[in-house]
Amino acid sequence: MTEQQTTDNTVDKKIVSFLQSQTALTLATSINNEPYCSSCFYAYSDKLNLIVFKSSPETKHVIQGLENERVALSVLPDKLVTGKVQGIQLSGSFFRPDGEELAACQRVFYKKYPFAMAIGGELWAVRPKAIKFTDSTLGFGKKVLWEAADQH
Repeated sequence: MTEQQTTDNTVDKKIVSFLQSQTALTLATSINNEPYCSSCFYAYSDKLNLIVFKSSPETKHVIQGLENERVALSVLPDKLVTGKVQGIQLSGSFFRPDGEELAACQRVFYKKYPFAMAIGGELWAVRPKAIKFTDSTLGFGKKVLWEAADQH
């Protein structure tokens, strides 16, 4: 297994490109030792380094995320190809954006999914703390890692 980690706090362009090119994530939340997974369409803001998705405040994953902000998520390619292993594993903090951050999240999300403006729900975000991108197209077992600077 080969690993590559950025030396500054910028997210590697391979991670950014992959996140921006896909559409669905699996979000894992947990409260009271009760884990839960949900699937959501998402958009990635490279400027804010945020994963943004839309969901109703009454959903189990939002309720759990608000109670316990520590979440994980994964992103697989929209189209799986046998023998080509790619994917994101990410841990971070769940929150409801507001103010300027909400405006930026709205721009990135509704640019990718304009039809979602007509669908109920609110925008939520995950601020990554650590990202692991596995990409066999870069070599067998190749992993690109990123960790937020404030984690050290």
